Amino acid sequence: MPFVARVSLALSRRALVNAMRRPQLLLPLVLIPTLMLAANVGGLNRTTTLPGFPAVHGFLDFQLAPAMTQSLLFGGVAMGVAMALEIEAGFFSRLAVAPIPRVAIVLGRLGAASAIAVIQMLWFLSIGLIFGAHVKSGLPGLLVTFGIGIVAGVAFAALGVALALRARNASTVQGIFPLVFVSLFLSSAYFPRNLLTSPFDAIARYNPLSYIAEGMRDPIVNSLSAQPVLEGLAAAAGLAVLAVGLSVVTLRGRLDEA
Repeated sequence: MPFVARVSLALSRRALVNAMRRPQLLLPLVLIPTLMLAANVGGLNRTTTLPGFPAVHGFLDFQLAPAMTQSLLFGGVAMGVAMALEIEAGFFSRLAVAPIPRVAIVLGRLGAASAIAVIQMLWFLSIGLIFGAHVKSGLPGLLVTFGIGIVAGVAFAALGVALALRARNASTVQGIFPLVFVSLFLSSAYFPRNLLTSPFDAIARYNPLSYIAEGMRDPIVNSLSAQPVLEGLAAAAGLAVLAVGLSVVTLRGRLDEA
């Protein structure tokens, strides 16, 4: 195994263990989206009868995707906070002078984020199936939804890491929490794009979260179709590439200043 891979794996394992030791950081990743999922399904289930609303087995099927997207976004914030805490505690400074590939600092954090994203996706898909959700495209659809979610989780975590490296303190990273809500509500995650009014429909059209949520939702409410799945995967992968690149560039700038 290449040296950079071994170091990244070791840092991923350390980050994951530390995350598991901080339930106050991990619990909101599933608790808040789960409560919102329950509230939306319980209070807005009759919206499926609106003219133009896509045919679904139940509102729970439609709402699983925004719940998963929200949880993954929270995961990105949590990864950023964890990185910022390590900067404040001095662990990052020790890594900076250690004889390791510097890119492993970022890759290690993203490896832990991908493992946590697996847990998040399993949680919501399990909750959905337990409470009566139907995945119309079956096991292949579940795998597609799972794949898009993992890629999106890595993308959101990379954005959190980049922000932590730039801000250097946990309070600033935590300050983007309200923006996460706003960005998700300005997408078509919670409501069909064709039923959004202007200017929100135009904003949702250019919001990558719309395509990520729709890509995860389509295999649940429909038979597998290429366009929404490919658009969702492209949005998640494109955001991941940009975010990882940004985090690496920010890391280099941070090391130059150190």
